[in-house]
Amino acid sequence: MTEDQLKQLVVDAQKFLASVDLVKEQEIVKQVQKASSEADFWQREQAQSEIKKQQRAQKNLDEYQLITEKLNDLQTLIELAKEENNQEANSELTTEIDKTSNQLKKILKELELKHYLNKKFDHCGAILSIHPGQGGTEAMDWAEMLERMYQRYFERKNWPFRIVNKIRGEDAGIKEVVFEIEADYAYGYLKGEHGTHRLVRQSPFNADNLRQTSFALVEVLPIIEDNQEIDIKDKDLIWNFTRAGGAGGQSVNKLNTAVELTHTPSGITVKCREERSQIQNKERALKILKAKLAKIQEEKMEDTLAKEKGSHQHASWGTQIRNYVLHPYQLVKDTRTQVETSQTNQVLDGDLDQFILAFIRR
Repeated sequence: MTEDQLKQLVVDAQKFLASVDLVKEQEIVKQVQKASSEADFWQREQAQSEIKKQQRAQKNLDEYQLITEKLNDLQTLIELAKEENNQEANSELTTEIDKTSNQLKKILKELELKHYLNKKFDHCGAILSIHPGQGGTEAMDWAEMLERMYQRYFERKNWPFRIVNKIRGEDAGIKEVVFEIEADYAYGYLKGEHGTHRLVRQSPFNADNLRQTSFALVEVLPIIEDNQEIDIKDKDLIWNFTRAGGAGGQSVNKLNTAVELTHTPSGITVKCREERSQIQNKERALKILKAKLAKIQEEKMEDTLAKEKGSHQHASWGTQIRNYVLHPYQLVKDTRTQVETSQTNQVLDGDLDQFILAFIRR
C-alpha cells in the first residue's frame, strides 16, 4: 500500500469504530448472561433465540476488538518505519505493515458490509426455494442448474445448510427444491436473489440445438426466531395430514406424516413431507409459514417507505432480476445493479459475491 492508502485505511478504521454502538452490544451480552443464570431460563420458549442473540453480539464485540488491535498495531508499525534508518529493518517493517494493513482491510470490509444489513430480519438464517417457470423440462433443468449454483455458493461461504424438500422432474431437472441455511446474516445476503432468473442457451433437449429461453423463480425467506413478533393464532390455522408416500415396498409411509397447513387470513398454504414424523413436519410447516408472513411484512414496510419517498413500485415475485446468456455469447447481467460478467461458468459454479455485494451496497 502507498502512504496515502495507509492513511486512508487508518481514517476509515477510526470512523468505523466511532460509529459502532459498543454499549448496546455489551448490554445484550450482559442481559442474556444474567437471564441464563436463572433456574427456569432453559424452560422458556425464547431461550434458544436469546442465546443466539447473545452469540451474535459477542461475535460483533470480538470483531470490533480485533479491528482496534490491528489498527493500533498498524499505527505503531508506521511510526517505527518513520523512525527506522536501517534499510534491512525497514524492509521487515514494510512487510509487517503490508500484512497488518491487509488483515485490517479484510476485517473492516466484512464488518462494514454488516452495517448495510440493518433491516429487521437481515441477521436471520434463510429459507431459499427454487421453482421452474413455464417451459416443462427446459425450465426444470434450469431450476436444477440454479440449485447447484446456490449450493456451491453456500459451500464457498462455509454456511451450514440442508435440503428440506426436493421434487424431481419426470424426465430431467427439478419441480422444486427448498434449502434451509442456518447462518447469521444469510437472509441479509440472499434476499436480493429473490425474483425471476432468466436463462438463454442452446437447448440440450432439442436435436436442432435451437436457442431456448427459460425462467425460474427464486424465493428467499427469513428464518424467524422466537422473539421476533409474527402473530399466528391457532384459530387461523387449518391442518391436513396425509401419507408422505415413498418408493414402494418397505419405503411406503403407512402413517399420516405429511402436513398441509393453511393460514386462513393470508390464504398461504405450506406443505411439508420430508421429515419422518408428523411433529417434525408440523414444526417445519410453522417455521415456513412464519417466514412467508415475515416476508409479506417486510415488503409492506418497503412499499410504505417507497411511497413516502415518492418512487413507489409494487414488489413482485415475477420481477426479472438477472439474465444468464450462454448463447450466442457468454454474459450474466443483473438488471438492477447493471453488474455483469462474461465468466458464466464461474457464476454457475457459485461465484455470486459480485452480484450479491453490489445489491447490498446499492
